[in-house]
Amino acid sequence: MKEGHTIKRFSFKAGKVIELHNIDCMAGMDLFPDKHFDVVVTSPPYNLGVSYDVYDDTLPREAYLNWLENVAIKIKRKMKDNGSFFLNIGSSPSLPWGPFEVVSKLRPHFELQNVIHWIKSIYVENESYDVKVALNVGHYKPINSRRFLNQNHEHIFHLTKSGKVPIDRLAIGVPYKDNGNSRRWKNGHNGIRCRGNCWYVPYKTISSRDRQRPHPATFPLEVAENCIRLHGISDEAKVLDPFMGIGNTSLACVKLGVNCVGFEIDSGYFETNLQIIESDANYLALSDIERDTNSF
Repeated sequence: MKEGHTIKRFSFKAGKVIELHNIDCMAGMDLFPDKHFDVVVTSPPYNLGVSYDVYDDTLPREAYLNWLENVAIKIKRKMKDNGSFFLNIGSSPSLPWGPFEVVSKLRPHFELQNVIHWIKSIYVENESYDVKVALNVGHYKPINSRRFLNQNHEHIFHLTKSGKVPIDRLAIGVPYKDNGNSRRWKNGHNGIRCRGNCWYVPYKTISSRDRQRPHPATFPLEVAENCIRLHGISDEAKVLDPFMGIGNTSLACVKLGVNCVGFEIDSGYFETNLQIIESDANYLALSDIERDTNSF
């Protein structure tokens, strides 16, 4: 163990464990054997100049891509052959190539099995089913520009080793718009269809970022939950988030009752993650959470 490395473990739900490490993910992944994790869900820094407390988000572009490629290579080693790697990458209006540069860099190492569009804000107006619909929901970071549209979505790349990993599509399925359609399809008897690759998951409205979301780049708990459920949940499933931040992947794992390992280099975000798990224990009906601490 490296000096200053802190581990916090939370036990819940019949022996399931959330294990959080305050350490760089490259060193942290070396603590685990190869082919250990079933699912990896993460959102690394986008290299867009975000103001993190510790990490420098302004690396030269090629240096950033090489660094993220090295992280992905190690993730591949630590992921089971039938595992899933869900990589959330966003862009900025002036740097739209970012997600495509990243996934192209990873092409020699992974198969791109699915491309998911995480929709944060949406406006719909049509007259389907003879009813005029006007729907305007969700939040986005507004920009003042004469060139660019507001960024209302991000990419989630579903990467696997073979491109042939079975997934549980109906685990995050949605009801048919018209019940008559469910009778037309072989697998429609339960009234649920595949959600597809456009996921509308808005941010919850908050009154104080410092108090309620003290991290400049988080994804909602529901995004991590959808990824884990889509891959499929087993009793012994192990989830990894190499860039845990303030911990929405860990909260999703608590909610779903699966084991989780997370790495976070920033001690402030790490401590916030611990506090959120403990404060949300009653909300998640897991008041029996136990905390174990090891510092090295």
